[in-house]
Amino acid sequence: MSETQAKGRLADLLFFNLTRTVAFITLALLGGIVISLTWSALPSIEKFGFSFLTSSAWNPPADDFGALVPIYGTIITSIIALVIALPISFGIALFLTEMAPTWLRRPLGIAIELLAGIPSIVYGIWGLLVFAPIFGQYVQPFIAQTLGKLPLIGALFSGPSLGIGILAAGIILAIMIIPFIASVMRDVFELVPPMLKESCYGLGGTTWETVSKVVLPYTRVGVIGGVMLGLGRALGETMAVTFVIGNASLLGSFSLFMPGNSITSALANEFAEATPGLYTAALVELGLILFVITFIVLSLSKLLLLSMEKQNGGGAH
Repeated sequence: MSETQAKGRLADLLFFNLTRTVAFITLALLGGIVISLTWSALPSIEKFGFSFLTSSAWNPPADDFGALVPIYGTIITSIIALVIALPISFGIALFLTEMAPTWLRRPLGIAIELLAGIPSIVYGIWGLLVFAPIFGQYVQPFIAQTLGKLPLIGALFSGPSLGIGILAAGIILAIMIIPFIASVMRDVFELVPPMLKESCYGLGGTTWETVSKVVLPYTRVGVIGGVMLGLGRALGETMAVTFVIGNASLLGSFSLFMPGNSITSALANEFAEATPGLYTAALVELGLILFVITFIVLSLSKLLLLSMEKQNGGGAH
């Protein structure tokens, strides 16, 4: 073995061990976070058990706590945000990659990326001072008169037009995650080989047929990754939600117009004032629950990707 080969093998060995060490450190940090959260939440876990997940009570003076309202608010606002943001982000990415004139693509793309850099507290202040009054005065009454009259889903769009509430928080979250999802979709759409798209166009395919039959199948992993990135941002967002969700630990109505609470807003509002003991443990358990929800969402997305790979006979692009 030559001296150059020996040095190359030594460098490969060092690089392998370095990357493996970093991976193990990451896993150790993750495990440490889970253990520390579980240990700090242990008093709440021992007292309330599984009922903590099903109780809507939140009464600090009486040491009576339940996570149902924050869990409901977190999941519902994230779903609303994703339902609104996904088609808009897809439309933006499709326009930028397939339809926009060349001179418009770069400035519009930069503008969308700049939206992703706006601090969440700015979104929250704008949502409370600008969006909420307009939403409560004009949009909510219109929604109540239209969607509120429909069977089955009408109850979701009934109630007083307060401007703030679960629906308002979901819309603000949608505005926040649109730049993330749209930027990822645009980037992966641009990776599609031009020959594939030109072949579809050459066979008489429309823009939609090219996107649905060529672009989306080729970029499905990247698209789902962008959606998961946006969903993760929505699940973990704190300040913007705190400003507009209403911060009410009540579950008397399933109307999206009513004020609610989320795990992150509950932590932001109450952790600094929480007294040591059961109150603090209950808040830490909320953080642990949010960690579990995020882990479940990411695991389901991974399983979905594996399922898609099997259905398509092998690897995803």
